[in-house]
Amino acid sequence: MGRSRTANLNRSLERFSEAVTTWTGTSAAFLSALGLVTLWLLTGPLFDFSDTWQLVINTTTTVVTFLMVFLIQRAQSKGVHATYIKLNELIASIDGASNRLIEVEDLSEAELEALRRHFRHLVEMAARDGSLTRSHSIEEATERHRAKTSRRSRPVGAAARPAGPRRRNGAPGRGPRTA
Repeated sequence: MGRSRTANLNRSLERFSEAVTTWTGTSAAFLSALGLVTLWLLTGPLFDFSDTWQLVINTTTTVVTFLMVFLIQRAQSKGVHATYIKLNELIASIDGASNRLIEVEDLSEAELEALRRHFRHLVEMAARDGSLTRSHSIEEATERHRAKTSRRSRPVGAAARPAGPRRRNGAPGRGPRTA
């Protein structure tokens, strides 16, 4: 019974925070906040612009800001995790994509830097080819460069060596690749 109550409470809080997050991102929410600040300003002369009058707006904005920080963090965290899951699904489903990149967000900063250098290397190799979109992996790019080098060093008229399977876009690959 305890777990069920906790699950129901968590789900209710999740729905409430989703509703508040959605509403606070609307023009109506902005206009409401603007209206409250305007109302507060208009009541200034009634309260002789007293310290209490100023304390009301300071306290209100502090509390709202404090709560909104958590709502924004929750919304961003949920969105980021959903994006990770979607990207992991794409990586896992694309033939030839490196499964080493699944859950890459869990790697250390040093490991992420190594991967960034890896992909920078791919871009540099593709740039030398004249196309930034042809290389798929360092292995494919290296093989393509080896094939080019061997074709250049071969005597004129020598038979060309097959480069392996080709993707739809004409780049060598490990099989068909879409988009």
